[in-house]
Amino acid sequence: MFKKLIYFIFSMALAFNASAQNSTANSNEKFGNVLNLGVGIGYSGYRGHSGAALMLNYEFDVAPYFTLAPFIGFYSYTNSYYWGNKNYPYRNYEYRETAIPIGVKGAYYFDKLLDAGPKWDFYLGASLGFVLRTVAWENGYYGDKYGYYDNRGFRGSSPLYLNLHVGTEVHLSQKIGLFLDLSTGMSALGLADHF
Repeated sequence: MFKKLIYFIFSMALAFNASAQNSTANSNEKFGNVLNLGVGIGYSGYRGHSGAALMLNYEFDVAPYFTLAPFIGFYSYTNSYYWGNKNYPYRNYEYRETAIPIGVKGAYYFDKLLDAGPKWDFYLGASLGFVLRTVAWENGYYGDKYGYYDNRGFRGSSPLYLNLHVGTEVHLSQKIGLFLDLSTGMSALGLADHF
């Protein structure tokens, strides 16, 4: 399903780009002053767990073709942990981890290089920030609630949030666009509001 979605989006990009070949990318094009709201999938602590995610950022221009975007996100997932001792039976205990990443994303737009035209934007980026995490365990679990190991032997998660991005936006009008941001931490599909 995910591969089909990516194939569809890039096919649409090529179709729109072909229709825009007569126009050239404006070197004075601004990519900032944009509020982005997305929904998608968040990946927890590089530990193989994913859940529904929300993302909000505000992009502003820093240099030609380069923006910064302070962001906040939210994602949550449920998993289980096998634990027990002589007083409590060994079994899987469920927990819910919630993560709120906060930071800044830098993006470089390749529109001029790709001769993308005014309807499309293409970028690569990186995010740096930190993650606020909470873990809620089911009743009856009396093991280590903060230093638990996951199924691959990792203990806890780092609060550092560092991700790479590749993305595109199609402009539906001068004010509204749809974007797809694929990331190593939180991928989203969403709405872009240009001010």
